[in-house]
Amino acid sequence: SLLSLSVTLLSVPCCPSISNAASGHGPTAANPPGGVTGGDDAEMESRMSPSASMNLTYSYQPSWESLDKRPPPQWYDEAKFGIFIHWGVFSVPAFVSEWFWHRWKVENNEAVKDFMAKNYPPGFTYAEFAPQFRAEFFDANGWADLLAKSGARYVVLTSKHHEGYTLWPSAQSWNWNSVDVGPHRDLVKDLMNAVRNRTSLRFGLYFSHLEWFNPLYMGDKAGAFKATRDYPRDVSHPQLYDLVKRYRPHIVWGDGQWEAPEEYWGNCEFVAWLYNESPVREEVVINDRWSSDTTNRHGGFYTGSDKFHPGHVIDHKWENAMTLDKNSWGYRREAKMEDLLTTKELIYKLASTVAYGGNLLLNIGPTADGRIDFYFQQRLLEMGHW
Repeated sequence: SLLSLSVTLLSVPCCPSISNAASGHGPTAANPPGGVTGGDDAEMESRMSPSASMNLTYSYQPSWESLDKRPPPQWYDEAKFGIFIHWGVFSVPAFVSEWFWHRWKVENNEAVKDFMAKNYPPGFTYAEFAPQFRAEFFDANGWADLLAKSGARYVVLTSKHHEGYTLWPSAQSWNWNSVDVGPHRDLVKDLMNAVRNRTSLRFGLYFSHLEWFNPLYMGDKAGAFKATRDYPRDVSHPQLYDLVKRYRPHIVWGDGQWEAPEEYWGNCEFVAWLYNESPVREEVVINDRWSSDTTNRHGGFYTGSDKFHPGHVIDHKWENAMTLDKNSWGYRREAKMEDLLTTKELIYKLASTVAYGGNLLLNIGPTADGRIDFYFQQRLLEMGHW
């Protein structure tokens, strides 16, 4: 049966990896640029990678032709199951989806406009939700323990979604981050430390390249992403380097790339640094969302569209990023029981994904006060029991 087949496949690598496939690029000695500014550096580095002390670098060039020669690391192919966490200011209204702001101001969604008219005074702005994102019940250790009990082997947290609010003290997001406004905590650091100190899970970070309403991004967009490149130069690129140097994620999960090509984003330069010189160069893996022309074509693993499942074996590592709530990645207060996948459905999704060579990245959305809904907890615990 498909379920019994997947049990066997859970422990069998399906793709070439750094550990068992030659990359064709010889190592040379080099020091990684910049210093790590979050956590106990030496202890964290030795814990994260047995090869970290080798201090090796490679010679990948800033082009997809070169970057695609690097296979995904063996740990990722063998992991099979991860947990995605969508958390941000959108968790405050917790209505419709994490695209609440866009639905309200760009799409003029009638349900969202009616929700705002009934529950908030005239002139209320999206920025006014941020102080209500307090995470007062956020227990990073409790989250880490739950993730471990789910049977997952890695976790990916939204460091920044399309709203631009960051869960770490980004210098490029002044007064629009979790230290300056809201929880007054570095939420990325808190969860990272808990995961690494209490579990064997790999820690990854989601990063939205675009920000819907950032003036620099809107200015570049007005020029068809050709006249100026102010936003990637001054915002997204500095943030990407900062995230890797501070938190050393083993997954950098890009998104929000679809409106502009590589000529605008220039992300190949970052990926080349990530593979060649970064502090996670031996262990890191990336997805395929780096510009409008990279999805299912370039990157360490393919994600296609959301909830991607090719339905057959393909010759590249892939991941099925999907939601426990059928209608949203972020927490929804109006969700009904029938909107949530059952444990049986989730087990089948995992089995069918692994059987065809993919990893399953199952998403949950915490509340604005930092809790993981009991129904989400139940599903995760039952997955782990299975």
